[in-house]
Amino acid sequence: MRAIWKGSISFSLINIPIVLYPASRREELKFRLLRAGDLSPVNYKRVAEADGKEVPWDQIVKGYEYEKGKFVVLKDEDFKRADIEATQSVDIMDFVELEEIDPIFFDKPYYLEPEKRGEKAYALLREALKQSGKVGIAKVVIKTRQHLAAVKPEKNLLVLELMHFAEEIIDTKELKIPANPSIGGKELDMAKDLIGKMSDEWQPSKYQDDYRHVLLEVIQEKVESGGKELPARGKPKKPTNVVDLVSVLQESLEHAQKGTAKRKPAAHKRKLRKAA
Repeated sequence: MRAIWKGSISFSLINIPIVLYPASRREELKFRLLRAGDLSPVNYKRVAEADGKEVPWDQIVKGYEYEKGKFVVLKDEDFKRADIEATQSVDIMDFVELEEIDPIFFDKPYYLEPEKRGEKAYALLREALKQSGKVGIAKVVIKTRQHLAAVKPEKNLLVLELMHFAEEIIDTKELKIPANPSIGGKELDMAKDLIGKMSDEWQPSKYQDDYRHVLLEVIQEKVESGGKELPARGKPKKPTNVVDLVSVLQESLEHAQKGTAKRKPAAHKRKLRKAA
């Protein structure tokens, strides 16, 4: 795993040297645009809207549209004026209760590894955060951009999770949410029963990106067939027209009951392993 950043965690007079590693990856399949006739790759051109002419790189500037059709040009010097000093430091400003933070604020996690001279302080911060139930709210500059972030304990390590600033969160008032409908006691009991029957232990490895795996299979089939057309797969399920909610819940409960019966042996084995 390759480090993307080196620096330190700092709060008050404490400074902990750390290395930053990505904690997740997004494996997108990349495609090229091709000409259908001979499969020649199609490249993008930088074309001006005014006359349709291609524009060379040395004639391109960055502009901000402050009104419809009106732009102000920003040069490198202007961006430098707005640069935040890259201190290579995760500067913790406050410690807050993790439970107080809406999960919608969290964005992207990174692993924090201590450098040798910071191992004891790293462990001390990790255990203090665990026992207090708090996280450190910090600001950090990564690749010239300033981020809000949380320093969180996760098992035996610290995680730096980049966060959204409050101004980046879209106000839910823009959504058209219906008023609270009248919910019958029977419907609510059945819904809770369904949730109970579908409940299981959290096992992240059992959830996979089905679309990516199936698409890779399709690509392999196309390669092996020499690019021939493949037969269509099964039709997608039609959305349920929920009219009688009670009957739909009842049908769902019966379906979940069958699923629970299948899961019981596996759950029983896990409990036996834990007991051992």
